[in-house]
Amino acid sequence: MDDLTAVRELTDDVTELSDEARAAARVRLQRAIVQEGRSRPLSRRLMLRTAVAGTAAAAVAGGVVLATRHEPDTDTPQLTALSAAQLLRKAAVRSRADGAGTPIPRDDQYVYTRTYITRTYAKDGRTRTWTDESWLSVDGSRPSRREEHGTVHNDPPLGEHEVMVPPTRYSQLAKWPTDPGKLLKWLRMGTDTEEGYREAFVNACQFFVVPRVMPPGLEAATFEAVARIPGIRIDRQAVDALGRRGIAVSYPDFDFAFVFDAHTTAYLGMRLTGSTVTYHGRKAVHHGWYHEVSALRELGVVDRIGQRP
Repeated sequence: MDDLTAVRELTDDVTELSDEARAAARVRLQRAIVQEGRSRPLSRRLMLRTAVAGTAAAAVAGGVVLATRHEPDTDTPQLTALSAAQLLRKAAVRSRADGAGTPIPRDDQYVYTRTYITRTYAKDGRTRTWTDESWLSVDGSRPSRREEHGTVHNDPPLGEHEVMVPPTRYSQLAKWPTDPGKLLKWLRMGTDTEEGYREAFVNACQFFVVPRVMPPGLEAATFEAVARIPGIRIDRQAVDALGRRGIAVSYPDFDFAFVFDAHTTAYLGMRLTGSTVTYHGRKAVHHGWYHEVSALRELGVVDRIGQRP
């Protein structure tokens, strides 16, 4: 069985698309992400509502579970000499250590997150901060509520032919390989070209831009898969939204980067370069570039919107 066929099996309960349609959908996704990231802040809903084809099912039961990131150790020497690939492999080790007791969500539950965001404008150095909370339906079959830069969005359920890619539904994520070599092929969506590596980095970022609870080993395997992408870059001068010293890993000409703790390699959040835009009819007016960093502070599983772990 080839890897693209394996990916297709994740949506075996949906109407089959032709290979041409699937290829076109991947191209549209890629262009949309790049355009969104360069023209204005990337909307989490853009990631959530990517039309690839499919519908999700729901299940029922109860419970609230919380998973929080461990506080970084402060007595570990700063990891200044590591390459991007070495850093990612160390981050994978840390992820496996931190992953014990990770909650298993049901399809009818919500993924709760509390995220700190700091945005610095390139033109005048002005800084804005937000603390956003979100409740995202695990399988997309229920309405979601997300706070984005202080603005609350009440999102309807995913449509009949919409699916989250990569999925947020735990039962679907559990089908993804935790072998980094196999996972990289899945992230590349069966594309065996240089563009496929870019697509792999984009898909890896989506695992973290859109909140989800990862099955054991999948987060670590994602870092190890990214470590195998040619051309990844390292920035040892990164800082997360809480002011913690970090190291960023990025891909050329893509606006997102992973940020890891400079002392422990624990995953801290994402970094984004974008620009503010207003629209006058069809004309987009850019108002300057900014750099934004986020820190995922709390991740939990709850039964309803508004509930906190």
